[in-house]
Amino acid sequence: MRHRRTHRAAAALLTATALLTLTACGGTRTDPGGSTEPAVDRVEPLTDTAAPALPATVTDATGATITIDAADAIVPLSGSLSEIVFTLGLGDRVVARDITATFEQAADLPVVSHGHDISAEGVLSLQPDLVLAETSSGPQTALDQITAAGVPIVVFDPADGIASAATRIAAVAAALGVTDLGTQLIERTEAGIAAATEGMDLSDPPRVAFLYLRGSASVYMIGARDSGATSLIEAAGGIDAGAEALEGDFLELTPEALAAAAPDVILVMDKGLESVGGVEGLLEIPGVAQTPAGEQERIAHLPDGIMLNYGPRTGDVVADLAAQLHGPAE
Repeated sequence: MRHRRTHRAAAALLTATALLTLTACGGTRTDPGGSTEPAVDRVEPLTDTAAPALPATVTDATGATITIDAADAIVPLSGSLSEIVFTLGLGDRVVARDITATFEQAADLPVVSHGHDISAEGVLSLQPDLVLAETSSGPQTALDQITAAGVPIVVFDPADGIASAATRIAAVAAALGVTDLGTQLIERTEAGIAAATEGMDLSDPPRVAFLYLRGSASVYMIGARDSGATSLIEAAGGIDAGAEALEGDFLELTPEALAAAAPDVILVMDKGLESVGGVEGLLEIPGVAQTPAGEQERIAHLPDGIMLNYGPRTGDVVADLAAQLHGPAE
């Protein structure tokens, strides 16, 4: 039996992912003014292609040694893993998705998992020859059922910051027998992150608080030290106010927590902002209007599907946030 390792930040993000499934996965992006525009949610596969060189033997995040003999029908059990597989140019081999794989190329695939809720029957009905999971995937009984059916499962550590992007890409590429493509994708991803803030003046970093909001489910949380957002905020030229002031991963959003963080900018996901009625509704949450960010109505927002994936599109996310924090590059 596989033993899953715990990870506080990952658990918090999975809580957020599970809560996300309670709301509709729309195709619009809400701006601070309250209007919407179509969201561009696509991955950009590498131009080079290569067939997997299999069999490949890897040691996964659980310490298990696994030999992969085929990768013709792949089931990635998270949106982040799906993004890597598609960007490596192997999307035509993916036969199912997790609800968090929201990008256009995966949209028509059958959904077989909702974060912690994996349907073993749904996975096995598609006759996969490889399943990609994370240490926080579950329930374990579903994973055990898939393994018992003879389908290999490779488990990866979850994304927990920008530094994890290269490690995860390399690990997925190795499991799929395309290590050279993995190297290419790492180089492209790191170059995109490095270029994200070129030409911007980052000399006056604002204090940024990440809020996880789901108004329809009455969920209001503030990211603390282990939220997973720190490296993104810092790469975009900000200071993670929640990480600086608060212990833990995600805490209940209270006036006291907001006062302790004292953010100059509040960062939210697009659907979270929409769920509370846009900026006007956000400012009605107790304590928000009294922060420096609330007083100046400085609200930054990013797409739910990729904000904390820390994968091939992280450079785009950093550039988006940096532009909102500092203005466009000169």
